[in-house]
Amino acid sequence: MPADPSAHGAHAARPEELSTAQVAAALPGTAPTGRPAPQRLAQAALKDLPWEVGVAKPDPAIVVDGVTRVFGGLTAVSVDHLEIQRGGITGLIGPNGAGKTTLFNLMTGFDQPNTGTWSFDGKDLGKLAPHQVARLGVVRTFQLTKALSRLTVLQNMLLGAQGQRGESFLRALVPGGWRAQEKENTEKAMDLLRRFKLDAKKDDFAGILSGGQRKLLEMARALMSDPKVVMLDEPMAGVNPALTQSLLGHVKDLREEGMTVIFVEHDMDVVRDISDWVVVMAAGKVIAEGPPESVSQNQAVVDAYLGAHHDAPLTVEEEDQVLAEVEAEIAREEQGPPRVPHANRSDEKDGLV
Repeated sequence: MPADPSAHGAHAARPEELSTAQVAAALPGTAPTGRPAPQRLAQAALKDLPWEVGVAKPDPAIVVDGVTRVFGGLTAVSVDHLEIQRGGITGLIGPNGAGKTTLFNLMTGFDQPNTGTWSFDGKDLGKLAPHQVARLGVVRTFQLTKALSRLTVLQNMLLGAQGQRGESFLRALVPGGWRAQEKENTEKAMDLLRRFKLDAKKDDFAGILSGGQRKLLEMARALMSDPKVVMLDEPMAGVNPALTQSLLGHVKDLREEGMTVIFVEHDMDVVRDISDWVVVMAAGKVIAEGPPESVSQNQAVVDAYLGAHHDAPLTVEEEDQVLAEVEAEIAREEQGPPRVPHANRSDEKDGLV
């Protein structure tokens, strides 16, 4: 980690000010056309940013401001400011209960915050239902997959297509108005199933797929709507190693196709492998941001996962204090609950006890 990361990018040219040729010349791995791959563009846009919470991104797709969500007396999410860079892969990490899935729910309309605003491409997403958010181009998957078990794999895919004419009652009575579109949607669904190696399962019920295959199906179905932002909630959870590698490849492909990806993950090897930027949450707050290599060096992140004193040896005075507190607690337990003093006889006569 640089000694002063904020100074590191203070006077550098911002990525959006660079021409494509300059970026291509500065970065290895450019395409034969001379244009850098989307991965390289995302990394170039983020590489000079300071590693600080709420840092402004060159081209944010999603902006979150002052969002809080309280359940009873528990504050599940309290995010002052967060920007998600367009065209990159942003990993959202943190210990269990950090508020990651709740933040996903808020940004996609599955829950509403107590305070705050959030937007996509400058459009306010507050008060929108999930299907309205999806129509704007922001789709998500779930940690526990939502495949419809008693529909076939192909039927599940077709549900993800947007603007289907046959969904209108009156138009459904005129097959000529929707058959061509349904044929196009079916061809698109089959192309995606082949890409995700699920084409052989197209006529199988979704309920008989393995957990990993359901994850693939849910990701493929999300792409039926041609999204701009794909939000993945623990896409690798419960998936065997072979399918994990396949899913990793598919997530990278989303970036190469120009989509913005946000994903929740606990496996740090996965996070380091595919992330361009990492956001760390703990107790509902964003406590750190930066490239993957920065988070393991951030003391706040280490403390959030392992505790503030996980590797700090106690001094002699601290050890004595801890021992004294333990001994006092043991003594209180041995004495039992405090005894209520007996009332005197005059109290008994007066009926006070």
